[in-house]
Amino acid sequence: MSDRAPLRLGTRASALATTQSGQVAARITELTGVEVQLVTVSTEGDRNQAPLTQIGGTGVFVAALREAVLEGRVDLAVHSLKDLPTTPDPALTLAAVTSREDPRDVLVARDGLTLGELPPGSRVGTGSPRRAAQLNALGLGVEIVPVRGNVDTRIGKVTSGELDGVVLARAGLLRLGREDEATEVLDPIQVLPAPGQGALACECRADDAETATILAVLDDPDTRAAVTAERSLLSALEAGCSAPVGALADVVWGDDGDELWLRAVVGDPSGSPTIRLSASGPLSEPAAVGERLAAEMLAEGASELMADTPSGTSIGPTS
Repeated sequence: MSDRAPLRLGTRASALATTQSGQVAARITELTGVEVQLVTVSTEGDRNQAPLTQIGGTGVFVAALREAVLEGRVDLAVHSLKDLPTTPDPALTLAAVTSREDPRDVLVARDGLTLGELPPGSRVGTGSPRRAAQLNALGLGVEIVPVRGNVDTRIGKVTSGELDGVVLARAGLLRLGREDEATEVLDPIQVLPAPGQGALACECRADDAETATILAVLDDPDTRAAVTAERSLLSALEAGCSAPVGALADVVWGDDGDELWLRAVVGDPSGSPTIRLSASGPLSEPAAVGERLAAEMLAEGASELMADTPSGTSIGPTS
């Protein structure tokens, strides 16, 4: 172990958040020998179960954590990257983006059913307009029901019979060791994930060079490039994390070596219309790839679709 003082890692108190943060803490200690202590921080998104667009939308799960870092109550915070606002805070630095877990969404449904096997009229829960738009676009005749809460709460609505299924992020189930509860992994061709889904962000104060250096060992360059492209698209669309926008960038082999392939969707929560486009570009220029694809989507009318999103629909925490 290092002889320096332990790092204080700020985390939300949910089972998923503490599991994610605990995995990051263990990895820091493994690679650097520095001890890490978890410090739980209550956020507005945890305390208030109202739709997120009513309580602030973007950032409600990270604002309190960032405040704790800036005030020196903790040395770093771990966020689900999809919850992190795209507008940077100059007083903070994104010191590491960890290797991405599976970014895809999954269905947890009664009787082991898949989406295609659910009969018309089945009630499928999600608090995400992104998911609602893409599920409705499939034309399966299921009813999308707004739902919030942690993984246990959401899956419990299926086991109790209140819902026929819920859609969650596979990354959360994998980190909790509950991936076997998913009845279907949704192909991104059908449902694109949220920008940054499956990746974790490690933030510290911009003037804390020592902590930033320690965290840098966790940074995964390919993951950082992929999520930079996705988040640049989100920023250029001027869309918050509760907008009906899905995006996924993959590192693929191109004519001149590795490049980024970015797919994105903007949809009306009703399922129609939907704009779905893709672009590719150099791995070394991820932000430019995202900005270029966003410009193409805006030219197709993406702003109007996002403006029509009902105010009562919003995302929940990574799950």
